[in-house]
Amino acid sequence: MLPVVIVGGLHADARRAAVDRLLADVTGAVVLHHDLATAGAGTVVRTIRDAGGVLAAGEAPLVNDCACCALREDLVPELRRLAEDGVTRLAVVELWDSVEPKAMAEVVVAGGLTVTGVITAVDPALVLPYLGNGDDLAERGLAAAATDRRTVADTFARQLEYAPVLAVLASPEADDEDHELLAQLHPTARRVLVRDGRPGGPPGSAGSDAAADATTPRGSAPGAPPAARANAEPPLPAPPASPTPPASPGSPTPPTHLVSPIPPSPDPSPLAAAALAGFDVEAAAAAQHPACALLPAEADAHGVGTFVWRRHRPFHPERLYAALEDLTCAAARSRGRFWLADRPDTLLHWDAAGGALCVESAGPWLAALPDAAWDMVPAVRRAAAAMDWHPEHGDRCQHLVFTSPGLDRDGLARLLESCLLTEAEYAAGRDAWKRLPPAFDTLLEI
Repeated sequence: MLPVVIVGGLHADARRAAVDRLLADVTGAVVLHHDLATAGAGTVVRTIRDAGGVLAAGEAPLVNDCACCALREDLVPELRRLAEDGVTRLAVVELWDSVEPKAMAEVVVAGGLTVTGVITAVDPALVLPYLGNGDDLAERGLAAAATDRRTVADTFARQLEYAPVLAVLASPEADDEDHELLAQLHPTARRVLVRDGRPGGPPGSAGSDAAADATTPRGSAPGAPPAARANAEPPLPAPPASPTPPASPGSPTPPTHLVSPIPPSPDPSPLAAAALAGFDVEAAAAAQHPACALLPAEADAHGVGTFVWRRHRPFHPERLYAALEDLTCAAARSRGRFWLADRPDTLLHWDAAGGALCVESAGPWLAALPDAAWDMVPAVRRAAAAMDWHPEHGDRCQHLVFTSPGLDRDGLARLLESCLLTEAEYAAGRDAWKRLPPAFDTLLEI
């Protein structure tokens, strides 16, 4: 069974360094890449290469005028061909800039193949600029289809937060604040430092020393003399172990594809080990779903803060709507789940980056479902609801997380508190709540 690792990210230099690192470390590894930049001409260019160079190239026609659709149609057959050639030991799918790893991982698994790792490559010096970039992908020539309305910021945020492994480029421009921001945005990720991944690099580079990818010292630049390291960046903190979703009675055993089909080498590089560690598509999707997302925890270091705000009282729709702009611009990234007094049964998803906010319905709260429907709800969702359970409101809650340099916690807390129902409004009861002005109708496209 051919293991497949997906490497994505808008930071092209970091992505290529990670891919080259894997090619240098894993004998028999090849990289499959679909370049969507030619979509305007009606085709997607496919290349397959190994550590020695390009092995094959071809074109795939657009499907429904959609470059991503063409990628989906072409990807699985090419991977199956590599699986059957008897030579390839690892297939690395290098995604084009704006392609999100979640969709591609699900396509590969649905095609009967085994994804053993998903990696997002990141230049820490670019994290804040990309999170603050509200430009449409189309304005930057990165749209995957004519109907692609995503922004740079929200695309980058999803790429970053989905992957359990981050390949962090050893960037001389990155400082402590940049690394801390990355760590707080995705605290459960395994972060692996990568340098220049070209084989045959200078002594101490990733091309000649597998240990250069270790998650420790940020400051020991390849080939840097001891004197130059005195003012270098401090070590990258070791990331926490990947979390295990809360257990519940009757939970299924882990899927078999979590076991790597290739036995690890006696001393694999950290990135190669991460690529073969195993990946669970369903668990990754659950970790991003607003009902049970693994949101960041409270943190404050190197000028970067994460503020976690949790309440059980509902929001007043008009007051929250009036505060949306200030709340959205208060942090580089914010996300979570919330409920409105006039929509007591609807779980709402908060997703903000780049000064833009997306609010969507994520279906009903579990407390709004009949008991008989609970058996059809995934165990991880039931476990998440149990952790938030309130004797009166069930799993209905406000759980919003804001992460940013220079975060004003006190100001955020005051603003959020002012948007909740007052004591008198709360005491009026649910029938009165439902008669409040429906300020979010337009935003939710009702």
